[in-house]
Amino acid sequence: MAGAAPQNCPLTAATPPQRCPALSPQGGHAPSAVPPHLLSRPFPRPRPSPAGSRRGAGPLSVALRAGEGSGAASPSRLWQRRARRGRAGAAAERAMALSVPVNGLKEGDKEPVIELFVKAGSDGESIGNCPFSQRLFMILWLKGVVFSVTTVDLKRKPADLQNLAPGTHPPFITYNGEVRTDVNKIEEFLEDVLAPPKYLKLSPKHPESNTAGMDIFAKFSAFIKNSRPEANEALERGLLKTLQKLDEYLNSPLPDEIDENSLEDVTVSTRKFLDGNEMTLADCNLLPKLHIVKVVAKKYRNFEIPKEMTGIWRYLTNAYSRDEFTNTCPGDKEIEIAYSDVAKRLTK
Repeated sequence: MAGAAPQNCPLTAATPPQRCPALSPQGGHAPSAVPPHLLSRPFPRPRPSPAGSRRGAGPLSVALRAGEGSGAASPSRLWQRRARRGRAGAAAERAMALSVPVNGLKEGDKEPVIELFVKAGSDGESIGNCPFSQRLFMILWLKGVVFSVTTVDLKRKPADLQNLAPGTHPPFITYNGEVRTDVNKIEEFLEDVLAPPKYLKLSPKHPESNTAGMDIFAKFSAFIKNSRPEANEALERGLLKTLQKLDEYLNSPLPDEIDENSLEDVTVSTRKFLDGNEMTLADCNLLPKLHIVKVVAKKYRNFEIPKEMTGIWRYLTNAYSRDEFTNTCPGDKEIEIAYSDVAKRLTK
């Protein structure tokens, strides 16, 4: 998997994201013990688009919902309104979720109660910059399970949160009331308990996909934290080398792209993601970090991923077309501000 980094994100200032998931009237599980000053948003299984499923049993689309009364409400206001409804509103939503068959579920089918806690932005409500939070957010969305998301304003250090998970910073989850805090172990656990046929299998078929791009974030961190002009060129070359390696992997055909009976040789892959045309756990790990590299390097070093790296740009373009990525991703400004104290100016 990509990059060796701490499992929980440090406290960083941030601004509201440009994109965020909206709520569906299908309902969902309300958090069981979330204090009122933590913003909790029930995150239901999205409804299939009228055109039908493009990705099997996975989530398909989430549309912004009009506010109650005249005019549309912002997602933040919708989350606040739903959070204020209290237990009665949550019970009604759960009842509604059980009464409507979604993605093949029949009435009365029970799903696990999953709560995802992620780092909040500077407004204390929006999604903050944290690739580990986005990693788990993407996994749960891709699984197609009903879950709730709570953004945690760490500047306030809520006592209720410390009681729930003492000494732990987001991201973490509760699964049927049990707290789990290690991101790698959470990923393994979710892949094990949310298994086919009810939920999608997200493990890559090709082991190489798990390690593709694994050195990029470390090279990027060294590059962006450097303040010595004489070292900048060498650090940039190191980052480019790791990006080139990823680009080569993305452009190299996987075994299942090659037809032994075909007269034409497949020399360049056309797949959308690391392991094929569907997102896997490997993408949930790498994409949030790769997007940070793209945004921060441009902002603070005027460095752009070369256009010649067609594999990487195809990969990013396909990711930006998927709700599972864009609706779990903080906005570019959020990421830039989060790195404002990390990125070092080149000084003589």
